[in-house]
Amino acid sequence: MSKIFRSPCFRPEQKVKFIGGEGIIREIKSDFNTWIYHVEMALGKEPIFGRIGAETTIVLHESELWG
Repeated sequence: MSKIFRSPCFRPEQKVKFIGGEGIIREIKSDFNTWIYHVEMALGKEPIFGRIGAETTIVLHESELWG
């Protein structure tokens, strides 16, 4: 038996907000009956000593995001 999944509420490259910050959706994956989003957090002002490493990406469920 196949299940019909609803479409994700958000799309790649869309700006979203969540508790603790905001970011841009970089990847979307289905997870049973919901969607999981990889969100790249917005960067603040660059520190005097420059940036070290890549930007921070967090994984959030759809219910944790709003547009």
